[in-house]
Amino acid sequence: MKEFDYRSDLKNIPQNPGVYQFWSDAEELIYIGKAKNLKNRVSSYFKKDNFRINAKTRVLVSKVKKITFTIVDTEIDAWLLENSLIKKYQPKYNILLKDDKTYPWIIIKNEKFPRIFWTRKIIKDGSTYFGPYASLSMMHTILGVIKEIYPLRTCSLPLTQENIHAGKFRVCLEYQIGNCKGPCQAFQLEDDYNQSIAEIKDILNGKTGAVIKRLKKQLDESVADLNFELSHHLKLKYDSLDHYQSKSTIVSSSITDVDVFSIATDEKHAFVNFLKVMNGTIIQTQTLEMKKRLDETDEELLSLAITEFRNRFNSQSQEIIVPFEVDLPDSGIKFTIPKLGEKKKLLELSEKNVIFFKREKLNQYEKLNPELRTDRLLNLMMKDLRLNQLPRHIECFDNSNFQGDFPVSAIVVFRDAKPSKKDYRHFNVKTVVGPDDFATMEEAVFRRYRRLLDDGETLPQLIIIDGGKGQLSSAMKSLKLLGIEKQVTVIGIAKRLEEIYYPGDQYPLYLDKKSETLKIIQQLRDEAHRFGITFHRKKRNKATLATELENVPGIGRSTAEKLLRHFKSVKKVKEAAENELLELLNKTQTKAILEYFKQ
Repeated sequence: MKEFDYRSDLKNIPQNPGVYQFWSDAEELIYIGKAKNLKNRVSSYFKKDNFRINAKTRVLVSKVKKITFTIVDTEIDAWLLENSLIKKYQPKYNILLKDDKTYPWIIIKNEKFPRIFWTRKIIKDGSTYFGPYASLSMMHTILGVIKEIYPLRTCSLPLTQENIHAGKFRVCLEYQIGNCKGPCQAFQLEDDYNQSIAEIKDILNGKTGAVIKRLKKQLDESVADLNFELSHHLKLKYDSLDHYQSKSTIVSSSITDVDVFSIATDEKHAFVNFLKVMNGTIIQTQTLEMKKRLDETDEELLSLAITEFRNRFNSQSQEIIVPFEVDLPDSGIKFTIPKLGEKKKLLELSEKNVIFFKREKLNQYEKLNPELRTDRLLNLMMKDLRLNQLPRHIECFDNSNFQGDFPVSAIVVFRDAKPSKKDYRHFNVKTVVGPDDFATMEEAVFRRYRRLLDDGETLPQLIIIDGGKGQLSSAMKSLKLLGIEKQVTVIGIAKRLEEIYYPGDQYPLYLDKKSETLKIIQQLRDEAHRFGITFHRKKRNKATLATELENVPGIGRSTAEKLLRHFKSVKKVKEAAENELLELLNKTQTKAILEYFKQ
């Protein structure tokens, strides 16, 4: 196959703002990008010593067989053009914008005595559209408030002045029940109707405070004039609108017109939340999902999402609240990274929404494909615990004893972040006398991994020791004796503050209490404790029962254990018939047991 001669294409690329397109050998559009300087940006992909290019981008470059470009006047135009082309062609290596639903809008119809209703279709007939609304319930709430405060017509009659004066129409049931003031028979004048429309536009634009202020002034005037009927009507409107504002206002109304953006990402996806705020009221909100293609940074992803949202919602806000600096080619926009106050609360609200949306989406994906959750958890553990490989095989040790008696050790095994119960093991401690937890841990670890090495089995990627520095040091002694201390990662977890200790590290690592990594470690620790304590109790109980039978003259430890293995309990030994005992014991032992329990 003929190698692509990118140099000849580069000669024709100018040093202007614009959009470039990469094409594959099959004439397939595989990537679209923007640039302040087309020549410099495109050239950077083909520099062999460019250390900034990652592996995925190198794969992209290897597939490029043709380069085309479009020159624009400004960097802003390049940004907008790139966004529209990506949405239209969805190239393989571009970020995938997955939100293509048709959202509803509230329309104020361009007609005499305008109607207000919701629609999913935008028709360029001079009507005014508000939205889109990502939440149907929010949209219906707003329409409900408008209908409650402003009686408007719902019919589609052509209410021209000629038709009204000619008496072509009659009022309907909507007039009779008070939902309409009857403009079809000139019971409501057009100026009065249009005043209501103007106030409704203010409400839809988030300027609820201004409408409330006007209503309060009219209410005071009507009370002063002793117009109690009008006062009652205005008071109902005022209360309804004030109640609506109290539910929708989250910050000071001094925040007049801002856009708020936050982002949450993982290895494959990005989620960006958008809040549109007018006079302290959120009037639009939506979260966008994006699929990563080339390990894009959070800054790149957020920049693209800001452009997408502002185009989609036709936002003209001159201030944008963001969590970090964003490089957008628009000098007329002020970017704010709040540290305190009401704007910080807005950003935190947006972040709360985007984190929730991300969690819900990932849960959906993981239910459909459980392997995704496993891979995500293992990658998260590798990152949080600073491992150099995925911890697909984890083992956890725990010791149990009762005042130094009946010491046992237990090991539980997790594979792919799930318990592998067939691999669980427990150890009767052989070399330790008395309550020496450190020596017990040293023996258990040594016996476990000497056995694995002798049997030629693979070692775990992560070993967890239930205990602090002392137990961890004891475990490391055994691993060093076996010569495998550098082949595995070992950590200790102390119960009191859930501190994570590393060998030789003076200071512990503290994981977030809600961290999934910490939860898996705790699950391992608790499972090891449960498994160990169960074995310990069984051993202790057996020893206690055997001790009671040893009180019988002529019955030693081995005979007592033989009786318990057969009858399962001291009670059944006591209830056993003479012929049943003779099957296991001689006549002297049988007579001794019968006389002992008879007494």
